[in-house]
Amino acid sequence: MRLVQVMIPTGKRDAVLGVLDDEGIDYAVSDETSGRDYTALVSFPLPTNAVEPVLADLRDVGIERDAYTVVLDAQTVVSKRFEALEEQYDEDEENGDRIAREELHATASDMAPPLPSYVLLIIVSVVTATAGVLLDSPAVVVGSMVIAPIVGPAMAASVGTVIDDRELALRGLKLQALGGVIAITSASLFALALRLSGVVPLTAEEVFAISEVRERLAPDVLSLVIALGAGAAGAVSLSSGVSSVLVGVMIAAALVPPIAVVGIALAWGEPVAMLGPLVLVSVNLLSINFVALIVLWQLGYRPHLWFREDDARSSTYARLATIGVVLLLLSSVLVGVTYGTYRTSTFETDAQQAIEAELPAEASLVSMDVVYEGFPFQTPERVVVTVGYPPDGQPPRVADDIRAHIDGLAPEPLGPLGSRDVRVEVRYVAVSNA
Repeated sequence: MRLVQVMIPTGKRDAVLGVLDDEGIDYAVSDETSGRDYTALVSFPLPTNAVEPVLADLRDVGIERDAYTVVLDAQTVVSKRFEALEEQYDEDEENGDRIAREELHATASDMAPPLPSYVLLIIVSVVTATAGVLLDSPAVVVGSMVIAPIVGPAMAASVGTVIDDRELALRGLKLQALGGVIAITSASLFALALRLSGVVPLTAEEVFAISEVRERLAPDVLSLVIALGAGAAGAVSLSSGVSSVLVGVMIAAALVPPIAVVGIALAWGEPVAMLGPLVLVSVNLLSINFVALIVLWQLGYRPHLWFREDDARSSTYARLATIGVVLLLLSSVLVGVTYGTYRTSTFETDAQQAIEAELPAEASLVSMDVVYEGFPFQTPERVVVTVGYPPDGQPPRVADDIRAHIDGLAPEPLGPLGSRDVRVEVRYVAVSNA
């Protein structure tokens, strides 16, 4: 519920109070004695979904946007007339539970933070995420999400588009673009400093074996679901007046850790490894904006002036079409990664079964490690097979047969960065069954 305070211009007092009386709204009037162009201040409580239509009625009788109007969050209202008003607007499903357009605009504007604090929070959150990823610490990564100011610019851009506030929309877009560049740069420089100083004395292969890094090197289509859900949750929480803190964490979860992995790949001089997380960041960011636009438009948010609605519709549809085309192209990469993951999983399963069938009864398959290349369709580049044999026996002569099986099972390269040649190393180790 909300408490609305309106300064009544000279000559509009009877008209304003008449609107409130017709709606059955309790109100209190205080005379204005400042000597300005107002005669009174009227305060009245409203259900959240009644604020926009009541303000529209007041605007029709002369309360323009430059009048002094304040909407406050009210905790409790004890009034029979207010209860009747709640029932009346609950039955009217046109507005649902959404907040007023004016309140949405003010909230979105506040969510697009000043540039200095935005840049500082972006740097701190991404540096923290990079440290957490390299430490393989989910707790630290989650902590980096809490402080990431990602949700604000995305919601500001979407709100500005649907209500035709081009300045707000442009500010949101600029903050998102600037934030992405600063985030990737910060992650790269921080990771490079860790590598060159010897704080993280790992090779690229060892870094990419860290689980927090590895799971973001080859994202699949399920990552798209997370971003779509984050965008929808952000728009709904914004339009309903619910705190967006948790939603901000969800949106940051889709963006901040992959950005950290992009920086790590650059710092370790592996630009190809950067492609997966970079595509993931791009898809997630576009998905959040795409869904937020759809949700806010479907909730009925439009410009204040009716003749600007066509401009807002054209701008919204054009932006949706542009984002949709780019999103479709990038999502095809995620589909390719998903298919590539299926191929590699099938290859490893079939190869293990073939190797185990080839080994004599006294030998065993200790491990099979596969290094892949290519993006998005990964193909095996090197396979290291470790075969165990009894300490008092001789290593079985199965290396040639194992190489033949792996060569026959290796999937054909589908991408431009893959190769059909597979290097197979067979190692023997004495294994005691005791």
